[in-house]
Amino acid sequence: MTMAAATVTASLIASRLSYASSSTFACPRRYSAAVLCFARLRRPPSAPAFRRRLGRMGHSTAAAAAAAATTRATLGLTKPDAVEIPQIAFAARELDFVEWKGDILAVAVSEKDLKKDSDSKFENLVLKRLDEKLGGLLAEASTEEDFTGKSGQSTVLRLPGLGFKRLGLLGLGSPSSSVTAYQGIGEAVAAVAKAAQASNAAVCLASLDGMSEEAKLHAASAIASGTVLGVYEDNRFKSESKKPLLKTVDIIGFGSGSQVDQKLKYATDVCSGVIFGKELVNAPANVLTPGVMAEEASKIATLYSDVFTVTILDAEQCKELKMGSYLGVAAASSNPPHFIHLCYKPSSGDVKRKLAIVGKGLTFDSGGYNIKTGPGCLIELMKFDMGGAAATLGAAKALGEIKPPGVEVHFIVAACENMISGTGMRPGDIVTASNGKTIEVNNTDAEGRLTLADALIYACNQGIEKVVDLATLTGACVVALGPSIAGFFSPNDDLAKEIVAASEATGEKFWRMPLEDSYWESMKSGVADMVNTGGRQGGAITAALFLKQFVDEKVQWLHIDMAGPVWNDKKRAATGFGVSTLIEWVLKNSL
Repeated sequence: MTMAAATVTASLIASRLSYASSSTFACPRRYSAAVLCFARLRRPPSAPAFRRRLGRMGHSTAAAAAAAATTRATLGLTKPDAVEIPQIAFAARELDFVEWKGDILAVAVSEKDLKKDSDSKFENLVLKRLDEKLGGLLAEASTEEDFTGKSGQSTVLRLPGLGFKRLGLLGLGSPSSSVTAYQGIGEAVAAVAKAAQASNAAVCLASLDGMSEEAKLHAASAIASGTVLGVYEDNRFKSESKKPLLKTVDIIGFGSGSQVDQKLKYATDVCSGVIFGKELVNAPANVLTPGVMAEEASKIATLYSDVFTVTILDAEQCKELKMGSYLGVAAASSNPPHFIHLCYKPSSGDVKRKLAIVGKGLTFDSGGYNIKTGPGCLIELMKFDMGGAAATLGAAKALGEIKPPGVEVHFIVAACENMISGTGMRPGDIVTASNGKTIEVNNTDAEGRLTLADALIYACNQGIEKVVDLATLTGACVVALGPSIAGFFSPNDDLAKEIVAASEATGEKFWRMPLEDSYWESMKSGVADMVNTGGRQGGAITAALFLKQFVDEKVQWLHIDMAGPVWNDKKRAATGFGVSTLIEWVLKNSL
């Protein structure tokens, strides 16, 4: 699957070899994958970087070629088209907005800004000037259109004969608006520009009173990110699509100079990661197999070879590491598992902190023998069960652009499918994780935690100080918090505060949930160390307590259950949730 414009120079190679499995070490008998995958994107890797990654793969080119089988999906003959990420040039400018010339001048207006005097004239100076220039048309239109400045409202006037062809009033809501409100302004700019087929636009605020310079920077960045994400459409699987026309956006009145320019570039870098994450989640399971996900991770390492190395472990190598919990889930699928490890290290300077981000990577979840059935089971959407992996790889891609100093980050995904076959894991089977703990599988549809168990153990073995895992783990968390809020669990208050601070900077919604140790009683097995799922009550909590069993006590750990916000039901598409918060968290740890 092509997630960016790229020419693949070597395919992911897999061979199917048989091997025996023990009674408690669950692993597939049908395949072992020898992996070598590299891609030429915008620039080829240096020879030393290529050899370094090649060595870490653990297989020779000859052995990979001898395998002679590709993991690229062919079911349904669906091949995604290459879609360009919107290339919008943002410029911070200090000028008289009334004199700006272009297609659309968008003015963000709060409810307070629309207050009028006894003569029905705007009290706000910006709106007053515009209204005078338009001969009172603006005040009249705002009344007739019932525009009150509430967040999400917009009205557009076509103005022939002026420097700007259209004037848009975009509702901001309250004067002290959140990051989300400013992102909404950017999305509104994108929508207006799309409807008008505009190639350029300018954005300004009706009132900047009381805004600090730092607040202006954050607002400008949020508007820019909202614009890019608003313009972008994932049309890779549509037979017809239109290219976005918006090319330039001027941000007026938010300051100028290198500081704001850097903030605007940062916004576009983050958007590249969010869009990549969206594409991964949106891609159907017949296109995005575990092998293709590994290929996409390798492309990141190729594109940013100055800061990234990649290791892809096949099933045989995972067996050597005793990852029975992970391999048990993968056993039924004809698509082999691929364990992905991307490592970010700054090209210069000392590393002061080591972090890990672990993402659940089920490219499809049928439920296994506990198959998903009945209304509300969402089996048709189970391509999004790798939303945690998408956030993980999306953050990696953006950090390859940003290149924060002083921090080493390990991005880990245990990619596989949860399917049904004669070789598959059965209810009642006992699997053994790589730390030696045994798990009685009382529900094959609680598979994500089994893959995360071995992934967390692997992460802790990298010498890290902190680890954050993300997973579309439980429906219980969606019931508790709804579709827009992710729940997070952590025994460490300091790490919890870091995630809260990062989410406040991005506008993504998180809520801390309790880790109630007494609930562990429901997770005890009579024949193994634990079962993989407890009762219906407190399901998100017992899932988090399960993961805790596989984290080194010396490592600070936080678990994010993002089953709700990974998908937008109204748009029927991925949200890219988690990417921007992970990036903020890494950057705060790099200071």
